[in-house]
Amino acid sequence: MEQIDRLLAEKLLKISAIKLQPDNPFTWASGWNSPIYTDNRKTLSYPEIRTFIKVELCRTIMENFGAPDAIAGVATGAIAQGALVADELGLPYVYVRSTPKDHGLENLIEGNVKPGQKVVVIEDLISTGGSSLKACEALRNAGCEVIGMAAIFTYGFPVAEKAFLDAGVELRTLSNYNSMLQAALETKYIREQDIETLAQWRHDPANWTPNNR
Repeated sequence: MEQIDRLLAEKLLKISAIKLQPDNPFTWASGWNSPIYTDNRKTLSYPEIRTFIKVELCRTIMENFGAPDAIAGVATGAIAQGALVADELGLPYVYVRSTPKDHGLENLIEGNVKPGQKVVVIEDLISTGGSSLKACEALRNAGCEVIGMAAIFTYGFPVAEKAFLDAGVELRTLSNYNSMLQAALETKYIREQDIETLAQWRHDPANWTPNNR
């Protein structure tokens, strides 16, 4: 049976939730040049893939974190998938904003959590880990115990790995950059000569520039 990380990577590439353009890179909001762009919200439009991700996230949670008291999604990309996971597991659900709402109760956490609850956080994409860990911090400030995070995909940046380690948050992902490159090469989405370029970007994304610039 094909491994889950490879299988999911193929699915994400097929629906353009992940796009690779080594010769015509994207510009991220951070200003980084990047040969890859990821938007896992596209998976919500494909019932088979949406369900596959939901089931695998639930399996990952139960195998690695046991039985949590609640599920939390990170706004905005993981709000829907987090809700699907919580529904499948029959658990309470909240989502965490990146910044407090600017009116009303100015909530950072939408929904009800109780001090002492064990919470698993759902994320769609891990890049540097900054926004994901801010959500964990908000839940901890509310008195919750964050027992782990389950995400769809990670770029595997060393800075993110260090950030999760320093924060004491165990991260489990369904797929990752290396598995995606392997799937992209085997399905002829990219050429053999693109692998080095894509590896160079992952090594130093902030300073990477394409060879043709």
